[in-house]
Amino acid sequence: MTRSDLVEELASQFPQLTHRDAEFAVKALLDAMSDALTRGHRIELRGFGSFSINRRPPRLGRNPRSGEQVAIPEKRVPHFKPGKALREAVDEKTANLSLTDAKKNP
Repeated sequence: MTRSDLVEELASQFPQLTHRDAEFAVKALLDAMSDALTRGHRIELRGFGSFSINRRPPRLGRNPRSGEQVAIPEKRVPHFKPGKALREAVDEKTANLSLTDAKKNP
């Protein structure tokens, strides 16, 4: 699902919203989440999951072309941990899809 798909879904579920209003709402939500993460805050959406920042320590890597060692600096990266309800829903839906595919292609 892309950002524009999300806008379309929101606009279709709430007919009182114009396409422009739905686009503004999605943009505002994503901007607020990005701002919170850049400030180092944790975002928790009950039933969906949580976003946090993970620290990747500095390490030595290798240049694949020359084979020489390269120092890779420390990084902070966003991390998503799905909530229990989301994990269970995905597991249930994908299990049903697997069974359907198995019946079609024995």
